[in-house]
Amino acid sequence: MTVLMAAGVVIGGALAGCGGAAPAPAPVPTPTSPASAAPAPPKKPPTMAPGPAGRTPVFERRPTGGGAAEKAAAEKVVALTFDADMTADQGPRAKAGERFDNPELIALLRRLKVPSTVFMTGRWAEEYPAQAKGIGTDGLFEVANHSYSHYAFTADCYGLPVVAKDAMTRDVERAFSAFRQAGVRNVVPYFRFPGGCYDDAALRALAPANVTAVQWDVVSGDAFATDAGAVAEQVLDGVRPGSLVVMHCTRSAAPVTAEAISRIVPELRKRGYRFVKVSELMEG
Repeated sequence: MTVLMAAGVVIGGALAGCGGAAPAPAPVPTPTSPASAAPAPPKKPPTMAPGPAGRTPVFERRPTGGGAAEKAAAEKVVALTFDADMTADQGPRAKAGERFDNPELIALLRRLKVPSTVFMTGRWAEEYPAQAKGIGTDGLFEVANHSYSHYAFTADCYGLPVVAKDAMTRDVERAFSAFRQAGVRNVVPYFRFPGGCYDDAALRALAPANVTAVQWDVVSGDAFATDAGAVAEQVLDGVRPGSLVVMHCTRSAAPVTAEAISRIVPELRKRGYRFVKVSELMEG
Protein backbone atom coordinates (compact mmCIF):
# COMPACT_ATOMS: atom_id res chain seq x y z
CA MET A 1 0.00 0.00 0.00
CA THR A 2 2.76 2.43 0.92
CA VAL A 3 4.60 1.70 -2.37
CA LEU A 4 1.48 2.29 -4.47
CA MET A 5 0.81 5.58 -2.73
CA ALA A 6 4.38 6.70 -3.33
CA ALA A 7 4.14 5.74 -6.99
CA GLY A 8 0.95 7.71 -7.33
CA VAL A 9 2.68 10.77 -6.00
CA VAL A 10 5.53 10.36 -8.50
CA ILE A 11 3.18 9.80 -11.48
CA GLY A 12 1.04 12.73 -10.48
CA GLY A 13 4.11 14.94 -10.33
CA ALA A 14 5.23 13.77 -13.76
CA LEU A 15 1.83 14.44 -15.30
CA ALA A 16 1.88 17.92 -13.88
CA GLY A 17 5.31 18.53 -15.35
CA CYS A 18 4.11 17.37 -18.83
CA GLY A 19 1.12 19.67 -19.01
CA GLY A 20 -1.31 17.42 -17.21
CA ALA A 21 -3.77 18.69 -14.62
CA ALA A 22 -1.96 20.88 -12.17
CA PRO A 23 -2.63 20.43 -8.51
CA ALA A 24 -5.06 22.89 -6.93
CA PRO A 25 -3.27 25.96 -5.66
CA ALA A 26 -2.82 26.21 -1.95
CA PRO A 27 -5.55 28.25 -0.40
CA VAL A 28 -4.63 31.88 0.23
CA PRO A 29 -5.30 32.87 3.80
CA THR A 30 -8.16 35.32 4.03
CA PRO A 31 -6.93 38.56 5.54
CA THR A 32 -8.38 39.00 8.94
CA SER A 33 -9.38 42.33 10.32
CA PRO A 34 -6.91 43.59 12.87
CA ALA A 35 -7.81 42.73 16.38
CA SER A 36 -9.78 45.43 18.10
CA ALA A 37 -7.59 47.70 20.13
CA ALA A 38 -7.74 47.02 23.81
CA PRO A 39 -9.94 49.57 25.57
CA ALA A 40 -8.01 52.42 27.07
CA PRO A 41 -7.75 52.26 30.85
CA PRO A 42 -10.04 54.68 32.69
CA LYS A 43 -8.58 58.15 32.88
CA LYS A 44 -7.18 58.87 36.30
CA PRO A 45 -8.84 61.92 37.85
CA PRO A 46 -6.41 64.78 38.35
CA THR A 47 -5.37 65.65 41.88
CA MET A 48 -3.21 68.33 43.43
CA ALA A 49 0.19 67.69 44.94
CA PRO A 50 0.28 67.62 48.74
CA GLY A 51 0.83 70.92 50.47
CA PRO A 52 3.68 71.80 52.84
CA ALA A 53 4.68 68.92 55.12
CA GLY A 54 2.28 66.64 53.23
CA ARG A 55 -0.85 68.56 54.14
CA THR A 56 -4.04 67.85 52.18
CA PRO A 57 -4.15 70.25 49.20
CA VAL A 58 -7.17 72.52 48.68
CA PHE A 59 -8.75 73.39 45.32
CA GLU A 60 -11.22 76.30 45.02
CA ARG A 61 -11.44 77.16 41.33
CA ARG A 62 -9.46 76.89 38.12
CA PRO A 63 -6.28 78.86 38.84
CA THR A 64 -5.34 82.02 36.99
CA GLY A 65 -1.88 83.00 35.86
CA GLY A 66 0.21 83.79 32.84
CA GLY A 67 0.47 81.95 29.56
CA ALA A 68 -1.51 78.77 29.06
CA ALA A 69 -3.01 78.87 32.54
CA GLU A 70 -4.40 82.34 31.91
CA LYS A 71 -5.91 81.18 28.62
CA ALA A 72 -7.49 78.17 30.33
CA ALA A 73 -8.88 80.36 33.10
CA ALA A 74 -10.50 82.61 30.54
CA GLU A 75 -12.39 79.68 29.02
CA LYS A 76 -16.04 79.92 29.92
CA VAL A 77 -16.40 76.76 31.95
CA VAL A 78 -18.10 76.35 35.31
CA ALA A 79 -18.48 73.40 37.67
CA LEU A 80 -21.77 72.93 39.51
CA THR A 81 -21.36 70.82 42.64
CA PHE A 82 -24.08 69.43 44.89
CA ASP A 83 -23.65 68.33 48.49
CA ALA A 84 -25.75 65.28 49.38
CA ASP A 85 -25.77 65.93 53.13
CA MET A 86 -26.93 63.62 55.85
CA THR A 87 -25.39 63.42 59.29
CA ALA A 88 -24.89 60.13 61.08
CA ASP A 89 -27.52 60.95 63.70
CA GLN A 90 -30.35 61.90 61.33
CA GLY A 91 -31.65 58.37 60.78
CA PRO A 92 -34.69 58.89 63.06
CA ARG A 93 -35.61 62.03 61.13
CA ALA A 94 -35.42 60.11 57.84
CA LYS A 95 -37.63 57.37 59.27
CA ALA A 96 -40.12 60.05 60.31
CA GLY A 97 -40.38 61.19 56.69
CA GLU A 98 -37.79 63.95 56.32
CA ARG A 99 -36.21 63.78 52.86
CA PHE A 100 -32.47 64.28 52.58
CA ASP A 101 -32.47 63.32 48.89
CA ASN A 102 -33.63 65.24 45.82
CA PRO A 103 -34.39 62.91 42.88
CA GLU A 104 -36.19 65.70 41.03
CA LEU A 105 -32.95 67.72 40.96
CA ILE A 106 -30.95 64.78 39.61
CA ALA A 107 -33.62 64.13 36.97
CA LEU A 108 -33.49 67.80 35.94
CA LEU A 109 -29.70 67.71 35.59
CA ARG A 110 -30.10 64.67 33.34
CA ARG A 111 -32.74 66.36 31.19
CA LEU A 112 -30.59 69.46 30.86
CA LYS A 113 -27.46 67.32 30.28
CA VAL A 114 -25.41 69.12 32.91
CA PRO A 115 -22.22 67.27 33.98
CA SER A 116 -21.95 67.64 37.73
CA THR A 117 -20.03 66.51 40.79
CA VAL A 118 -22.01 65.22 43.78
CA PHE A 119 -20.26 65.39 47.15
CA MET A 120 -21.96 62.59 49.03
CA THR A 121 -21.80 61.55 52.66
CA GLY A 122 -21.48 57.87 53.42
CA ARG A 123 -24.58 58.08 55.59
CA TRP A 124 -26.56 59.47 52.60
CA ALA A 125 -25.39 56.55 50.44
CA GLU A 126 -26.57 54.12 53.12
CA GLU A 127 -29.98 55.79 53.39
CA TYR A 128 -30.52 56.01 49.62
CA PRO A 129 -28.41 53.21 48.10
CA ALA A 130 -30.44 52.93 44.89
CA GLN A 131 -30.13 56.65 44.23
CA ALA A 132 -26.44 56.61 45.13
CA LYS A 133 -25.85 53.80 42.65
CA GLY A 134 -27.92 55.53 39.97
CA ILE A 135 -25.88 58.71 40.31
CA GLY A 136 -22.60 56.86 40.66
CA THR A 137 -23.04 54.74 37.53
CA ASP A 138 -24.24 57.58 35.28
CA GLY A 139 -21.43 59.05 33.19
CA LEU A 140 -22.97 62.50 33.57
CA PHE A 141 -21.94 62.55 37.22
CA GLU A 142 -18.94 61.88 39.41
CA VAL A 143 -19.21 61.18 43.13
CA ALA A 144 -16.83 62.75 45.63
CA ASN A 145 -16.48 62.29 49.38
CA HIS A 146 -18.28 64.57 51.84
CA SER A 147 -17.27 62.47 54.88
CA TYR A 148 -19.24 59.59 56.32
CA SER A 149 -20.90 61.36 59.22
CA HIS A 150 -21.10 65.01 58.09
CA TYR A 151 -19.54 65.93 61.41
CA ALA A 152 -17.25 68.95 61.42
CA PHE A 153 -13.49 68.74 61.07
CA THR A 154 -13.05 71.89 63.18
CA ALA A 155 -14.77 73.28 66.24
CA ASP A 156 -17.56 75.87 65.94
CA CYS A 157 -18.76 74.83 62.47
CA TYR A 158 -22.47 75.65 62.24
CA GLY A 159 -23.20 73.67 65.38
CA LEU A 160 -22.14 70.34 63.85
CA PRO A 161 -20.69 67.62 66.09
CA VAL A 162 -16.91 67.40 65.73
CA VAL A 163 -14.82 64.48 64.46
CA ALA A 164 -11.76 63.73 66.59
CA LYS A 165 -8.48 64.45 64.81
CA ASP A 166 -7.38 60.80 65.02
CA ALA A 167 -10.70 59.66 63.48
CA MET A 168 -10.78 61.98 60.45
CA THR A 169 -9.11 59.64 57.96
CA ARG A 170 -11.24 56.70 59.14
CA ASP A 171 -14.39 58.80 58.67
CA VAL A 172 -13.42 59.57 55.07
CA GLU A 173 -12.48 55.95 54.34
CA ARG A 174 -15.80 54.79 55.81
CA ALA A 175 -17.61 56.99 53.29
CA PHE A 176 -15.66 55.46 50.39
CA SER A 177 -16.59 52.04 51.75
CA ALA A 178 -20.28 53.01 51.84
CA PHE A 179 -20.04 54.08 48.19
CA ARG A 180 -18.59 50.72 47.20
CA GLN A 181 -21.29 48.84 49.09
CA ALA A 182 -23.97 50.86 47.30
CA GLY A 183 -22.45 50.08 43.88
CA VAL A 184 -21.16 53.60 43.18
CA ARG A 185 -18.47 53.38 40.49
CA ASN A 186 -17.71 56.91 39.27
CA VAL A 187 -15.83 57.91 42.41
CA VAL A 188 -13.14 60.60 42.40
CA PRO A 189 -10.51 61.18 45.13
CA TYR A 190 -11.92 64.54 46.18
CA PHE A 191 -13.19 65.56 49.60
CA ARG A 192 -15.36 68.42 50.80
CA PHE A 193 -15.21 69.40 54.44
CA PRO A 194 -18.66 69.43 56.07
CA GLY A 195 -19.71 73.04 56.34
CA GLY A 196 -16.59 73.93 54.37
CA CYS A 197 -14.81 74.26 57.72
CA TYR A 198 -11.15 73.30 57.96
CA ASP A 199 -7.91 74.47 59.52
CA ASP A 200 -4.25 73.57 59.32
CA ALA A 201 -4.65 70.79 61.87
CA ALA A 202 -7.44 69.20 59.81
CA LEU A 203 -5.33 69.35 56.65
CA ARG A 204 -2.50 67.57 58.47
CA ALA A 205 -4.81 64.97 60.05
CA LEU A 206 -6.46 64.15 56.72
CA ALA A 207 -3.20 63.70 54.78
CA PRO A 208 -3.22 59.85 54.99
CA ALA A 209 -6.52 59.77 53.07
CA ASN A 210 -4.71 60.98 49.91
CA VAL A 211 -7.53 63.21 48.74
CA THR A 212 -7.72 66.71 47.32
CA ALA A 213 -10.03 68.95 49.33
CA VAL A 214 -12.46 70.86 47.13
CA GLN A 215 -14.01 74.14 48.22
CA TRP A 216 -15.67 76.75 45.96
CA ASP A 217 -15.60 80.38 44.90
CA VAL A 218 -19.37 80.85 44.37
CA VAL A 219 -21.82 80.28 47.23
CA SER A 220 -25.31 79.67 45.85
CA GLY A 221 -27.09 80.42 49.10
CA ASP A 222 -29.55 77.58 48.42
CA ALA A 223 -29.24 76.12 51.93
CA PHE A 224 -32.60 76.73 53.65
CA ALA A 225 -33.54 79.24 50.96
CA THR A 226 -37.16 79.70 49.90
CA ASP A 227 -36.66 82.11 46.97
CA ALA A 228 -35.36 80.28 43.89
CA GLY A 229 -34.96 83.56 42.01
CA ALA A 230 -32.64 84.95 44.66
CA VAL A 231 -30.52 81.79 44.57
CA ALA A 232 -30.29 81.95 40.78
CA GLU A 233 -29.29 85.61 40.83
CA GLN A 234 -26.61 85.00 43.43
CA VAL A 235 -25.05 82.29 41.28
CA LEU A 236 -25.36 84.24 38.04
CA ASP A 237 -23.79 87.31 39.66
CA GLY A 238 -20.88 85.31 41.05
CA VAL A 239 -19.87 82.98 38.21
CA ARG A 240 -16.67 83.78 36.35
CA PRO A 241 -14.69 81.63 33.89
CA GLY A 242 -13.34 78.68 35.89
CA SER A 243 -15.77 79.08 38.79
CA LEU A 244 -16.83 76.30 41.14
CA VAL A 245 -20.34 76.62 42.60
CA VAL A 246 -21.56 74.93 45.78
CA MET A 247 -25.21 73.85 45.97
CA HIS A 248 -27.13 71.09 47.74
CA CYS A 249 -28.99 67.88 46.89
CA THR A 250 -31.26 67.67 49.95
CA ARG A 251 -34.95 68.52 49.68
CA SER A 252 -35.45 69.26 53.37
CA ALA A 253 -32.47 71.62 53.63
CA ALA A 254 -32.49 73.11 50.12
CA PRO A 255 -36.04 72.95 48.74
CA VAL A 256 -35.69 75.41 45.84
CA THR A 257 -32.43 74.19 44.29
CA ALA A 258 -34.04 72.43 41.32
CA GLU A 259 -36.10 75.52 40.47
CA ALA A 260 -32.99 77.69 40.71
CA ILE A 261 -31.07 75.32 38.42
CA SER A 262 -33.84 75.56 35.81
CA ARG A 263 -33.02 79.29 35.63
CA ILE A 264 -29.25 79.15 36.09
CA VAL A 265 -28.39 76.61 33.39
CA PRO A 266 -30.14 78.24 30.39
CA GLU A 267 -28.84 81.67 31.33
CA LEU A 268 -25.22 80.56 31.71
CA ARG A 269 -25.43 78.70 28.41
CA LYS A 270 -26.79 81.85 26.80
CA ARG A 271 -23.71 83.64 28.15
CA GLY A 272 -21.48 81.06 26.47
CA TYR A 273 -20.62 78.89 29.47
CA ARG A 274 -19.97 75.16 29.32
CA PHE A 275 -20.62 72.94 32.33
CA VAL A 276 -17.90 70.56 33.50
CA LYS A 277 -17.22 68.24 36.41
CA VAL A 278 -14.65 69.18 39.05
CA SER A 279 -12.18 66.66 37.57
CA GLU A 280 -12.27 68.50 34.25
CA LEU A 281 -12.05 71.90 35.90
CA MET A 282 -9.02 70.72 37.86
CA GLU A 283 -7.26 69.63 34.67
CA GLY A 284 -6.89 73.27 33.68
